[in-house]
Amino acid sequence: MSRVYETATIIEKANVYFDGKVNSRTVIKENGDKVTLGFMQAGDYEFNTNDKELMEVINGEMDIIIAGESEWKTYPAGTSFLVPENSSFKVRVKTFSDYCCSYLKM
Repeated sequence: MSRVYETATIIEKANVYFDGKVNSRTVIKENGDKVTLGFMQAGDYEFNTNDKELMEVINGEMDIIIAGESEWKTYPAGTSFLVPENSSFKVRVKTFSDYCCSYLKM
């Protein structure tokens, strides 16, 4: 999968979390929208949100539970899920996964 942005700023410094098991790069589109493209190694993680987030699974598979929900859901490559603003979600990755996270300002 590839995306074409006519004009974008790429933040070269990586965002590194969980002892390097999760990392991403930030892309700021011409209109100011922010996207991160990242990679997760096998493991269990929890993330907090400020903005509403659209998480797209590019490669691999993620098991997700969003704060307030009672059941884990599996998202394979090619699927996506929304996380509310000011919330959190837990992720279980069995092998590795690539993702794209779009921050949706309301």
